[in-house]
Amino acid sequence: MTGAPVNTGPGRLLVAVYAVFALAAGARAAVQIATRYDQAPLAYVLSAFAAAVYIVLTVALARGARRTALAACAIELAGVLVVGTLSLADSAAFPRATVWSGFGSGYGFIPLVLPLVGLFWLVRTRRPD
Repeated sequence: MTGAPVNTGPGRLLVAVYAVFALAAGARAAVQIATRYDQAPLAYVLSAFAAAVYIVLTVALARGARRTALAACAIELAGVLVVGTLSLADSAAFPRATVWSGFGSGYGFIPLVLPLVGLFWLVRTRRPD
């Protein structure tokens, strides 16, 4: 599969999953920010950031923009690991959950697995040098 476009085969499923997560995280963040921002501003802004990353990944994968997708997957993985760790270590800083809290436990840990799958797919389909 080396050298295949990132937006074909299983890559299409990856685009679809990222699109669903972009919609879910974006809608959740929009409602939270609009209705109860004062309760947990950091958590809600982080959810909005996660949604933005998912949007970038959806578009990058759909268009075959490999470098952008790689960078966004790396940012997503770092976000899940950092926010996941901090949300467990200092729960007072996260009175409300984000998409990445508890390593994505509120979403069945898919936010933790998804960037790993994305990175695997991007590496697997890279063009030979």
